[in-house]
Amino acid sequence: MASLRDQLGGLVYSTEQGDICPACRQALESCCCENLAEQARIASLDGVVRIRRETSGRKGKGVTTLSGIPLPEKELQVLAKQLKKRCGTGGAVKEGVIEIQGDHRETLKQALTEHGYQAKLAGG
Repeated sequence: MASLRDQLGGLVYSTEQGDICPACRQALESCCCENLAEQARIASLDGVVRIRRETSGRKGKGVTTLSGIPLPEKELQVLAKQLKKRCGTGGAVKEGVIEIQGDHRETLKQALTEHGYQAKLAGG
């Protein structure tokens, strides 16, 4: 583990390049850390979309979550918009997981199989 001096002693700003990425030490305009992280997330998936209903941490409100969709973030936003429109409800995309408000597991499973994904219901 790096010492506190090493952790705090990194370059944060350069007058030549502007803001510096702390991970790769490149200018933020030429940083590729976000793309590499997105590619690693997609590569780690097994190709099965898991559909589950969650209420924990949401004050009792039910949310249907879709995880394991092998798409980049922008395409995930487009797919989420289509699914929200089909269910007639709201939702969001957070950290590669699509959240749809309410319990729409069967509708979403049918929609995902029509899009060509292998989907399965997960959880209780």
